[in-house]
Amino acid sequence: MQEDIHDVVIVGAGIAGLSAALYTARQRMSTLVVSKDLGGQLNLTQLVENYPVVSADTGLGLASKVEAQAKKFGAKFIYGEEINGLRKEGDIFILKGLKGEYKARTVILAFGKSPRELKVNGENELKGKGVSYCAICDAAFFKDVPAAVVGEGDPGLDAVELLGKYARPTYYISRSSQLAGEPDLVNSVLSNKSIQLFLGYRVLEIKGNSKVQGIVIENLKTKEAKELQVEGVIIEMGYVLNTEFLKGLINLNDKGEIVVDDLARTSMEGVFAAGDITQVPYKQAVVAAADGVKAALSAYNYLRNKQGLPPVNVDWKAEKKKAVVSFRL
Repeated sequence: MQEDIHDVVIVGAGIAGLSAALYTARQRMSTLVVSKDLGGQLNLTQLVENYPVVSADTGLGLASKVEAQAKKFGAKFIYGEEINGLRKEGDIFILKGLKGEYKARTVILAFGKSPRELKVNGENELKGKGVSYCAICDAAFFKDVPAAVVGEGDPGLDAVELLGKYARPTYYISRSSQLAGEPDLVNSVLSNKSIQLFLGYRVLEIKGNSKVQGIVIENLKTKEAKELQVEGVIIEMGYVLNTEFLKGLINLNDKGEIVVDDLARTSMEGVFAAGDITQVPYKQAVVAAADGVKAALSAYNYLRNKQGLPPVNVDWKAEKKKAVVSFRL
């Protein structure tokens, strides 16, 4: 267990979580961000042109810049982690993850939609050990070794096109019997001789001990099984809500989204939420960023209230020591 008690643990490093981290860190709150990856759904965006001030950038590029800003003010990050439990002991929240537990005085849930999983043997055990859900983040780790993408549609094609620049060979496994996507993207995949296609296949198992060693696939028509020797499996099947572990703790709507008020507060005091994981209707990066900031400021005022201090509502500059200057008259 992580024994440090942080002022805030932020779950998720998409634009909502990163923006929240920037603001909590600037207010000198000890800030820890835990996330599966950097960028979240921004990783699906190759070009961002509708974010204020940013003329044009990749989704990951935008996320990396905000991450750097948050780190500048002291925010800490743990990647490759998935939170699947939350409880409260006294005034302290304890978040349970795959790698450990994390303690905090406040929590900001900003994990957006989670990558869709295959739900096959070996997947959970090998997460972070060759099983990845982010081609942009991890494709380069498989340079000159065999690796596979399991995907559908444009997300899958984007992933295998990128992996095909590194892995040798690159396998693409898809339940679809044909490639469907942007023509230029399809042509790019078909023209790469290092990419081998397994269309009309499903994954039965991911094999390995301390790391991925192979993947077992099955032809959907013939039911013939085949094992491919790989060192990495990148799963790009889109995103889903993953709020089951919050049921009974925090109010969710019928879609499984976290219900928040206009100050990003959930039904559980001290827990805040922002971004696509909430019921806020406009699923846009700039809206998620603003909601992340709102959650951060609400968490800051929550801790001030706990200390018997009034809320701060007007000047949100980073806290600095005031200089005292004396003048000799």
